[in-house]
Amino acid sequence: MSAALLALTCLLVPFGALACWAAYDLADTSRYVTTMAPLAADPSVREAVADTVGDGILRAVDQHLDIRPVPGSVRPFLRDVVRSFTQTEAFRLAWDTGNQVTHDAVLRALRDEGDGTTAAHPVIVDFAPVTDQVKRQLARDHVPLAARIPVQHTAVSVLPAGELVSLRKGYHVLEVAGFWLPLAAVGCAATGIALAVRRRSAVVATALGTALGGGLLALALAVGRSLTLADLPADVPHPAAGAVYDALTGTLRTVCWLLLGLGLTVALATWLTRYLRAGRPARRRRTTVPAPTATAAPASPPAPAEEPTRARV
Repeated sequence: MSAALLALTCLLVPFGALACWAAYDLADTSRYVTTMAPLAADPSVREAVADTVGDGILRAVDQHLDIRPVPGSVRPFLRDVVRSFTQTEAFRLAWDTGNQVTHDAVLRALRDEGDGTTAAHPVIVDFAPVTDQVKRQLARDHVPLAARIPVQHTAVSVLPAGELVSLRKGYHVLEVAGFWLPLAAVGCAATGIALAVRRRSAVVATALGTALGGGLLALALAVGRSLTLADLPADVPHPAAGAVYDALTGTLRTVCWLLLGLGLTVALATWLTRYLRAGRPARRRRTTVPAPTATAAPASPPAPAEEPTRARV
């Protein structure tokens, strides 16, 4: 019984860490925005933004203007302009606001915080508030012609309707698992150690299993990163996608190393204390020797009685 509980503990630890990370780290909008904020200064992300926005401007010019610019001569100029924009405070503000708006929309859809009709429609994000906020910030900074920036409604689909139902079920499962799996792991570990015949060995086994679970979870994250980047389309820049993956899984990687280090430390400390106690010489018990008592001298044999002498008459 004890061995089964300890084995279940070692199995629940990595899954509990994964579920807790997904339910309480990714699902928190403020933490998500804080995690994604440093990517606004990442060179690979800036290059991806420059390429994407530059290509979008060229497509818009081709569709709405009669004069078609030569892409070979205009594209470097547009990339330089967008790249210089990514180094400004307005870009960082737009980046944070865009991530917040997208995360709020996805989270509301997964939690079904709507009128009940979102299951048949994709999740669409309108970036007009982002543009309006950037426009106001530029106007406060007294940027020329900032007030003339048009605020257009740009709808972007972030979740297709066909995947929304399955994702919503998975999110609810993660919410429940993120709360109960860590508690179940702690309860199984405590019960298994309490029922073990050799509790010190049970503690060592549990600590080593926890360290193994943390190491396997870190390995799974590395393999998942490679598979995720390999499945991306060819037009998606892999360095920028890798930077986003690393930023999102940073907290989970820290948890993996904590589990590995904590498990090895507890196992080593328990092993050392056992062998230190085994190698310590046993204390000799002091035996009290009774003090010698004064013995009486042996009594001398009694003198023979004197025979009566006869008197001669």
